[in-house]
Amino acid sequence: MVMQNVTPMAVAALALELAPAVAFGCAAERVARAIGRWPVSVRVSVPALLALPYAMVAIAQHIFQWEWLALYALLPVAITLLLMRAAAADPEQGGDWRDAFILLTLGLAVDLRWFESAWPSGLRALNELLLVDAGLYGFLAIRRLTGTGFDFHLKWLDWKTGLRELIFFTPPVLVLGLALGFIHPHKDVPGVGSALLRWVLIFFFTAVPEELFFRAWVQNLLERRVGRRAALAIASVLFGLSHFNKRSAHFNWRYVLLATIAGIFYGRAWRERRRVAASTITHASVDWIWGLWF
Repeated sequence: MVMQNVTPMAVAALALELAPAVAFGCAAERVARAIGRWPVSVRVSVPALLALPYAMVAIAQHIFQWEWLALYALLPVAITLLLMRAAAADPEQGGDWRDAFILLTLGLAVDLRWFESAWPSGLRALNELLLVDAGLYGFLAIRRLTGTGFDFHLKWLDWKTGLRELIFFTPPVLVLGLALGFIHPHKDVPGVGSALLRWVLIFFFTAVPEELFFRAWVQNLLERRVGRRAALAIASVLFGLSHFNKRSAHFNWRYVLLATIAGIFYGRAWRERRRVAASTITHASVDWIWGLWF
């Protein structure tokens, strides 16, 4: 999730979009309880405010369209309504068709870039973050989905688990990636400060959204239906397939294969203590190493 063409209005929109994610990441249970005390009409209508960042950026860039504003206002409301029904129909949280429908919609919207044309070039990452916010509000505040492990309070065990899976993952995938001709060693040695900043940016803007989606939501819900091993396998394959159109104009099977293997290790990190932070550390470190040397 990289942003270019950054303007003061884009920064303001980014801050607005980051606010819900930070709130849930720092105090998910308190935020969810507070939202739960709101009248139903307020709980349903508030997500429409997620359209504000689009309006701010689009008006400033002279590309505003009412159709896109309506979509960004109505989609979070629709997610909220569906997950209210899911919570009522499935209080044990064994998984409901509405959960699957919403995850499929969000996943395809990002992978197939359905909504990116609404945004100026270089600012399309704001689209992904907006969808993340809609999912967070729906699954954590309305559905009250348990066991997600979405928490920005990093613990020592998160680092231990995340780095352990990185160590397990790196040797075999390096060998396979080189054998397939997918990765090519190169030398990119930025300063220490620049390298650390790159890792932090990958952590928050690439790894967190993907780990939230594939581990906290997809793998979490699948475990309740098919068990831990099958859930890990299915979520990893889905994660791999989500990379089919990355770095290629056609189906990139090498990327899909390596991403599927990576998903297994990310999923193992998450499920050990059901902590998104742990799998995000593994994920961010893999992407960081790849960016620096491959």
